[in-house]
Amino acid sequence: MRSEPIIHAREVVKTYRSRDVVVEALNKVSFAVQPGEMVAVMGPSGCGKTTLLNCLSGLDLIDSGDVSIAGRLLRTMSDDALSEYRAKSMGFVFQSYNLLPVLTAQENVELPLVVAGVSQSKSRQKAIEKLVLVGLGDRLDHLPAELSGGEQQRVAIARALANEPSIVWADEPTGNLDSTNAGEIMELLKRFNREQEQTFVLVTHSDEVGSMADRVVRMSDGVIVDDGNGAITKNASVEEKG
Repeated sequence: MRSEPIIHAREVVKTYRSRDVVVEALNKVSFAVQPGEMVAVMGPSGCGKTTLLNCLSGLDLIDSGDVSIAGRLLRTMSDDALSEYRAKSMGFVFQSYNLLPVLTAQENVELPLVVAGVSQSKSRQKAIEKLVLVGLGDRLDHLPAELSGGEQQRVAIARALANEPSIVWADEPTGNLDSTNAGEIMELLKRFNREQEQTFVLVTHSDEVGSMADRVVRMSDGVIVDDGNGAITKNASVEEKG
């Protein structure tokens, strides 16, 4: 019997307005992810992939519908409660790494732990532990500028995983990497997904990244046209436009 989804979106609508122009980024999107699953969300540029990730993780507010994480409705949480929940239960990996240039690799991993209320000594211990796990035990004191792109993304992964979140969101995690580094980063994410049983939701343009996921969800024009479980929506014909 399947467990309850750890991520569950129901009829989510998100629009953006710029003067007289209204863009419907998400149109009644329903989406579920099981605990420990690695799901890749794919589709053409502008189809709503990143918007979906932002709305599911609570980084962006939705206009209507519901999103629940581990049974908790995000709309019932205050901004402070949601921020605390993200800090303690979610990890984020971005295409551009988002490392602070004046901090070392170790300090970059430590910072969100300290912000989440972890003690300095425990933060240091966890940062070193995760950097060793991603293969950067000899780069602890290096600044981002002294690291290659692949190494910077490893630091970002260590930072995302440092607090042992139940969910990791990754927006184009291999987008700035060559094929060799991209493959190594995906092997790393897959290893953590398998060994730590953490849930991963990846936004990607890459077929190679998609092939390593347990399931590929395809979007076009703000709707899910294929949920990866064999269900093709009635809007699937819009995929031809992308």
